[in-house]
Amino acid sequence: MMNYITDLLIHTGKDRQKMNLYWNMLGSFCYAFASMVLAFLVMRVAGSQKGGIFAFGYSTVGQQMFLLAYFGVRSFQITDTRQEYLFGDYLHFRYLTCGVALLFGCAYVLFNRYDLEKTMVIFLLIGYKVIDGFADVYETEFQRIGRLYLTGKSNTFRTILSVGVFFAVLVLTPGKNLLLACMMALLAQLVGLYVFDIAVLGRYRIDYRWSKRRIKKLFFATVLLSISVFLDFYVFSSAKYAIDAHMDDTASGFFNIVFMPTSVINLAAGFVIRPFLNGLTDDWNEKNFDSFVSRLRMLTGIISGLALLATVATAILGRTVLWIMEMLLGSSYEGMLTKYSLAFLMIVAGGGFYALLNLCYYVLVIMRRQKEIFGVYMVMTGAGMILAPAMVKRNGINGGARAYLILMVMMACGFAVCAWYGLRCGKRMAQEEDEE
Repeated sequence: MMNYITDLLIHTGKDRQKMNLYWNMLGSFCYAFASMVLAFLVMRVAGSQKGGIFAFGYSTVGQQMFLLAYFGVRSFQITDTRQEYLFGDYLHFRYLTCGVALLFGCAYVLFNRYDLEKTMVIFLLIGYKVIDGFADVYETEFQRIGRLYLTGKSNTFRTILSVGVFFAVLVLTPGKNLLLACMMALLAQLVGLYVFDIAVLGRYRIDYRWSKRRIKKLFFATVLLSISVFLDFYVFSSAKYAIDAHMDDTASGFFNIVFMPTSVINLAAGFVIRPFLNGLTDDWNEKNFDSFVSRLRMLTGIISGLALLATVATAILGRTVLWIMEMLLGSSYEGMLTKYSLAFLMIVAGGGFYALLNLCYYVLVIMRRQKEIFGVYMVMTGAGMILAPAMVKRNGINGGARAYLILMVMMACGFAVCAWYGLRCGKRMAQEEDEE
């Protein structure tokens, strides 16, 4: 039976490129859609307090530990087309980073001294997201060997399995047992990891050899990226942390709902960016700067257009969308979301800038300019630590949305300047080599 499932997953048909595009879109959609609506549905089924706890544990603390688990290696591994490191190196390195993420997650929940149920729920969600981080090493290898469709299939089926189990348990158990639902979702994640990732990659000729020397080298090559990505998400989520610290669980749930459009914008940006990463990498490595700039302009134009369209649509329809969400949540939520229509607009606009800075981030990774990435994130982390709490204390959810928009604009500008400078340096170095 296991072999039969694996055969179905590996099968591509005649056009692998078309399958890569289709399954990447579907997998990205399923993953982002689940992240976007899970807290909304928990709030609808189990109430605003449990929904707020779940939202904070899943999309904030859990995601933060996910980023620690994958240690910024994804973009490095994807662009390692020259096989500088073997898959075995990446795999054993991920064992270490996932272990560290679990330890940090445990320390976080103990330090904050939540009540027992909130502590257990958040820790289970951290475990769930760390498994996501471990699965990522397999899914990234699928893309590196030219089988992006397997990454999409894994994202699709793992998400359907774990989310399906989670909601079945949540809806069917007496009292809408969130703790038991999270526990069963964690077990479903483990099953999905084996079926859709480990077993599938085992069918290919992959080099599982590893060495401590290469892992040590990989650590030093990616440590700045890891810290940078970790700090990136802190800046991205600084308003959520501020709301958890200075408001209640219900406010966290409402802010997560208002924050939902960022997932849609990042999903759309991912559709645009991912298929071009290998081409951008090849252009840069081969010093084909005209093609590199042409691709980059095209991607920037598409993402900017989508972001502008989303912002204008939100300005026109945002209040109506929030009203519909209130109706879906139930009559007891009437008027609780529509008052945040301005926050909704600011978050959508901020999400557009975040999509643009992600493009610049990938460009800087391709250029291997980790120091510039780290520098921008260090500055922005300091800004987030000061700005988000101050604005949340002053204006609550609206203040958090305003802080998010300001931080995203500042960070996008910083990355754009670094990418421009990196391109100039690359051209100059290539010219000097030609003259020699």
